Amino acid sequence: KQIRSRWLKLITPTPWHEAATASRHLWGTFAMAPLFEQIPVAPIDPILGTTQLFNADKDARKINLGVGAYRSEHGKPFVLEVVKEAEQEMLAELGSKLNKEYSTIDGPEELKKQTRALVFGPDSEAVKTSRVASVQALSGTGALRVAAEFIKTHMPAAHEIWVSDPTWGNHNTIFEKGGLKVKTYPYYKAATRSLDFEGM
Repeated sequence: KQIRSRWLKLITPTPWHEAATASRHLWGTFAMAPLFEQIPVAPIDPILGTTQLFNADKDARKINLGVGAYRSEHGKPFVLEVVKEAEQEMLAELGSKLNKEYSTIDGPEELKKQTRALVFGPDSEAVKTSRVASVQALSGTGALRVAAEFIKTHMPAAHEIWVSDPTWGNHNTIFEKGGLKVKTYPYYKAATRSLDFEGM
């Protein structure tokens, strides 16, 4: 009787069991529901969208001027020889000097050092006096999001950011979703098809 009593106590539903059962039922309901029906389709990017229009165009004389990338005579992406050589060097050193080990969160120290020298110059006073901080991020879009969240969290007096008009279609949204107030400054003058130096 004692064994039976203990067994019944073990299998009797407890609040934890009830919560788990409810959770499974709720997840089953979500799995069957059209979760994404209410999400609106994002508009086509005004810059990258030109590539879609280019691909749909049947004119044999077409030229893609939408994305600033090197192209071959046949309109295909052109890989520079220096890029090929760099990749060959990396492959040759893979497993010896280079490996697939996890890096630090802010990126490899040598990469950050070389990047600072490339961007600001090897003799930059700002770099020498430690006024430049470097962090590796996933692409330009990822870097902007990291910067926006950093500013929002650690720089309460600097929640306003100015971007050029026009700018990439996703830049405003990235900063807005990161909690910053976005403002624009003149950059392009349509009348002269050049930079708006007076406006800037």
